[in-house]
Amino acid sequence: MTGQDALAPDAISLAIQLAVAPVFMLTAVAGLIAALATRLARIIDRARDLEERMQEGRVVDPQAVYLELQRLKLRGRVVNGSVLLLTLSAVMIGATVITLFVGETTASSTNSLVASTFLSGVIFFVLALFCFLAESLLAGYTLRFRDGPQKP
Repeated sequence: MTGQDALAPDAISLAIQLAVAPVFMLTAVAGLIAALATRLARIIDRARDLEERMQEGRVVDPQAVYLELQRLKLRGRVVNGSVLLLTLSAVMIGATVITLFVGETTASSTNSLVASTFLSGVIFFVLALFCFLAESLLAGYTLRFRDGPQKP
């Protein structure tokens, strides 16, 4: 492709079509970030409530509250790690879009860079999903369901 061909309307149209495909993955990343932000807000709210109750002396078992606060802290760290991985994923996908567009509108070969950035984005996304799973399992582990009335 020559420099003049690269700026032809057909080339620009093709470049936009190629660059838009990875953008759909950004939608998934944004949706997961929103879900994690909600989870993190609930973790913070619960921790603040427990700390407030401890300060006011409205706690029956301070040791149990302390242990729950430690679990909430761990869950918060896992959620923050997942958000970090999702952010890195979004950056890599954005780099993929830019590289695809530049590669199609110039004479430069960007195939290996496109493959690297997109694969990195997918890997970060999968790692973030594992963090999300870990946090969900931690949240479920902290639940204390009773089977019914306690036997004496």
